[in-house]
Amino acid sequence: MMDINDIQSVGRRIGDNIARVILGKDREIKLVIAAMLAGGHVLLEDVPGTGKTMLAKALAASLDCGFGRIQFTPDLLPSELTGINFFSPKSGEFSFRKGSLFTNILLADEINRATPRTQSGLLESMEELQVTVDGETYALPRPYFVIATQNSIETQGTFPLPEAQLDRFLIQLKLGYPLEDESVNILGLHIQGTPLTTLKPVCTANELAEMIEGVGRVFVHGEVLRYIVRLAESSRAHESVALGVSTRGCLALARLSQAFAALNGRDFVTPDDVKFLTPYVFAHRLIFRSGHGGASAGPVIDSLLNSVQVPVEKWDIRA
Repeated sequence: MMDINDIQSVGRRIGDNIARVILGKDREIKLVIAAMLAGGHVLLEDVPGTGKTMLAKALAASLDCGFGRIQFTPDLLPSELTGINFFSPKSGEFSFRKGSLFTNILLADEINRATPRTQSGLLESMEELQVTVDGETYALPRPYFVIATQNSIETQGTFPLPEAQLDRFLIQLKLGYPLEDESVNILGLHIQGTPLTTLKPVCTANELAEMIEGVGRVFVHGEVLRYIVRLAESSRAHESVALGVSTRGCLALARLSQAFAALNGRDFVTPDDVKFLTPYVFAHRLIFRSGHGGASAGPVIDSLLNSVQVPVEKWDIRA
């Protein structure tokens, strides 16, 4: 059984390994690892060429787990994800042939290029860690982590993810362009070859499973949970928001806060953890009113964090 120090140590080892090929993105790397330890999934959305796929591959290369990559296209079928019952003329029987979802770490590349029908094939796997084919349910391998990418500037030949699908992602991240010096270092690193091939696993599947279990034991005070709920309630009451954060979003923020605290070597969650993580959990869950076309997630979340009172520890002055 891993304690907090072990989780922090292995988490740092994974992050350092990824940082060998993804330069200048330590915060984003840590958030991806935290989402994985929280049992959630990550949506990377940014312009082409910012390292989204490379980050996903570097994470997979750092883990001694099963890895699968699916290039989403308009002609991709749901059965290619979930699997099919295949009839064998030789045996005269049907047997189940597993689809691409049956792995530990799944890279869903350019997920918005597939049709809504195919995108929906991920819903059950991401939420319930299982797939159902012809009335039979099949459990997916544990741990199970989906990291999906999509380009934010392309609309031709794409199908926007529906709100129910977006809600399945624990966090949404944008990598952004690197700074000038970081860009120079990236060119120097990649110009002579592909450094991704040099990465070796630094964490086994059993270690990852123990880390996920250990994160669940991180303490979250009742007032911190109430703070999360009040943030969500404020999002529902905001004048620019038609649909605010659901209970699933609250649970996502609580679980991510546990993982983030563990990666920072703490066995308890602080309000500052919640404040830092709220934009990554809430932004893609907000649906704005049509009459507020200029509204965006950033200012709305800032207003929520500024308006909801932060819980503070109460001291008994008589003690």
